[in-house]
Amino acid sequence: MNILTKSVVNIARSCLQNSIGGIRPQLTRLCANPDIQAGNLLNNAKSSIGSIIQGFEQIRLGSSLQRMHRLGRPYKVFNKKKNPLDGKPFAKGVVLKTLIKKPKKPNSANRKCVMVRLSTGKEMIAYVPKVGHNLQEHNVVLCKVGRLQDTPGVKIKCVRGKYDLPHPVKKT
Repeated sequence: MNILTKSVVNIARSCLQNSIGGIRPQLTRLCANPDIQAGNLLNNAKSSIGSIIQGFEQIRLGSSLQRMHRLGRPYKVFNKKKNPLDGKPFAKGVVLKTLIKKPKKPNSANRKCVMVRLSTGKEMIAYVPKVGHNLQEHNVVLCKVGRLQDTPGVKIKCVRGKYDLPHPVKKT
């Protein structure tokens, strides 16, 4: 390690021992110093210290491993699953054809589905909930996000009572 990098790391260590809040002003003062002409090394030191600071901010200071194991992560990690409708709650679609899909192993009832061309341009398979429907080619349906767990490839559902898909008929 270069002398400059060592000095920057030592300053970071001393700041971290005192408090995390005191490190930022000292680092900005050091990095803004016009006398230092080692640009690349300084940038490397800045990036490594930035990652050190980020790591220390994410960990609860003063907590033991047992406590962290009990309480879990101090910051939330979001699982970024891709929304099939690009973040929108609903999408309008035109029925291309009606399908009957078979579910995975323990289940056996056939699922009534439709191939839909959405307003976003995607072609997807949508599940038609409840019993009975009269959908045909070129019908317009409203689709919402909601996957069918036991049927592979079905990530959206049709909304009953909107456009060409009527409410389910009640049996009296």
